[in-house]
Amino acid sequence: MDASGIERVPEGPVRRMLAAANRHDLEAMVSEFAEDYRNTTPAHPARSFTGSAQVRKNWTALFSGLPDLALTVHDAATGPDGKVWMEWSNRGTRPDGSVQRAAGVSILTVRDDKIAAAQFYLEPVDQDSGDVNQAVSQVVHGPAGGEGS
Repeated sequence: MDASGIERVPEGPVRRMLAAANRHDLEAMVSEFAEDYRNTTPAHPARSFTGSAQVRKNWTALFSGLPDLALTVHDAATGPDGKVWMEWSNRGTRPDGSVQRAAGVSILTVRDDKIAAAQFYLEPVDQDSGDVNQAVSQVVHGPAGGEGS
């Protein structure tokens, strides 16, 4: 099995996009997206966008700013409606030497052999935000842990 886990994803545009991303082949990667691609980011609605031009802009910046960026697929499944569900992560080194890591799930819709839409749930990996008890307390009490926050 390839260390990237891409073979977990069914043959088609999602797998081709992932392979192109790991090669840092911007043209091949963007060609897998429909021009009217819709990216919906439910946890951060203002980050949602439409259009493959924004995909190009995003990945141009990522490939430039994280020259060793690598994607890994941890698991994938195809839903009865043909959607590809993918648990994945990425890792790259910033110009200052710090490491960027993100992990999450994307639910991708394929139409006419192109990636037409995604529900995007990728978040930075945060290993310093406390344990589960602190996380639950923050949900209940807010970030400051007290009233009025």
